[in-house]
Amino acid sequence: MANTFGAESTTDEVLAGMNLKGKRILVTGASAGLGIETARSLAAHGAQVVGAARDLDKAKRATEGVRAAAANGGGLELVQLDLASLASVRNCADALVAAGKPFDVIIANAGVMACPKGKTSDGFETQFGTNHLGHFVFVNKLVPLLKPGARIINLSSAGHRFADVDLDDPNFDRTEYHPFVSYGRSKTANILFSVGLDRRLKGRDIRSAAVHPGGIQTELGRHLTPELIAQIMPAGPASFKFKTIPQGSATSVWSAVVAPASAVGGRYCEDCHVADVTNDPASRQGVRSYALDSERADALWAKSEQMVDERFNIG
Repeated sequence: MANTFGAESTTDEVLAGMNLKGKRILVTGASAGLGIETARSLAAHGAQVVGAARDLDKAKRATEGVRAAAANGGGLELVQLDLASLASVRNCADALVAAGKPFDVIIANAGVMACPKGKTSDGFETQFGTNHLGHFVFVNKLVPLLKPGARIINLSSAGHRFADVDLDDPNFDRTEYHPFVSYGRSKTANILFSVGLDRRLKGRDIRSAAVHPGGIQTELGRHLTPELIAQIMPAGPASFKFKTIPQGSATSVWSAVVAPASAVGGRYCEDCHVADVTNDPASRQGVRSYALDSERADALWAKSEQMVDERFNIG
């Protein structure tokens, strides 16, 4: 596959010349940062975007520019979704299924990062519960709405290198909590969920991929203290080249509507290309092999079903 885009490509560059009129695309986390830019770029190229957000009032204010940029039949509607509450997740998904309008793409963009130890309303550790389990239930319940040829894009992170999932102690009941270990577990789970979805759904011509947007300064970093920053950037933030928000959103839209589905299905993408597998601890690029392990993906799927007390026989 020819790679014509890279780390500095923006959403508008990736989508240049594309006509998404008639496409219906769901984006979670559509009230800040990458979610807003992802929604804006897709609506500007004709897509009907459904933006999911925990705080609808905030989302309405934040997405004024999305509506202003919409063109060629594109538009935006908002729905309420709190990924830290399975009641909210199920209510939102059930309402969308009842409406019966199909989707071409789901971009599971929302998440939290490196927050203090806490629990969701259902008693799950905050990062694993929000970043993985909330999307696990939400996406699975929306599978009946996906058209043949649809894609599911799960936002992961290079942070998956901090830790593999811990299926014996996912809520840190017996493990000492560390914000970035927790974040790493949840981001590895996002990749493994993509692997599991892709294996189950590709026979129905529905593919799933995970993406790393890159390092971007957004609201996601609200919990980062100087001590935490020093742990991941020993030389300081000045040593790291951050992406702009349009650059950070580019891999999401590239994977969702530009790249061949067969190329990205079941894979992890970064900088608008499919990432190489590497277990080199010094590498700042690529994906760890444990995050793409199909047996690990099935084990996480089973554990997730057990935790949320719901079974999803989707493929």
